[in-house]
Amino acid sequence: MSTQLFITPEGLQQSDEKPSYSPGPVLKGLANFLSYLFHPVFVPMYVIAFLLFVEPFLFVGASGPEKVLTLGRAFINYTFFPLISVLLLKGLNLISSIKLKERKDRIIPFIICNIWYFWIWYVWRGLPGVPHYLIVFALGVFLASSMGLLSNIYLKISMHGIGLGTATTFLCLLTFDPSSTNITIYLALAMLITGLVGTSRLLLSAHTPREYYMGLGVGALAVMIANWVA
Repeated sequence: MSTQLFITPEGLQQSDEKPSYSPGPVLKGLANFLSYLFHPVFVPMYVIAFLLFVEPFLFVGASGPEKVLTLGRAFINYTFFPLISVLLLKGLNLISSIKLKERKDRIIPFIICNIWYFWIWYVWRGLPGVPHYLIVFALGVFLASSMGLLSNIYLKISMHGIGLGTATTFLCLLTFDPSSTNITIYLALAMLITGLVGTSRLLLSAHTPREYYMGLGVGALAVMIANWVA
């Protein structure tokens, strides 16, 4: 838990309590909407769909069915299996809430997600014709989840921060590719979304600033390591 500073009539005071926010119903609804829309189980799908259909410079020559197959594999491992796993854990009373509000609730989902994330990276790295950067991204997601599991021992690290930190850093990496002529505008959009989601998590008192920034740092570091070793 991070230490916060507050101005009181007695002077500057310290508190280890999570800051309390009271957003209005409209603002709270918008914050919840952004939190669900950019939940970490969806973020990898957004990035891969972007690479396949919006700026497909990595998939030049790939047919429509091949792109759909790639997106289908991503959906199964990054979204479907993790969601089903969390629902099963809740049904077995192994976690208290599907929102994973408590640190202890996140341990098993992190481990299960690591299995799916490792598997999709392992499959893609062995398939011919898979772009190098897609393998880098898959490895980055796996490493980010693994580092998130370790960080969860010490604090309730933001999973939204991890997901968006991974995605934004990956887009930043793509800007150095000479074939990526239009990535900069999308990188700016990703940074804006990262800030809006971070603000939403703070407004909902789901995390402290430290927890969200730690998530962003873990995601960024994971992608840099993946790019170095892949």
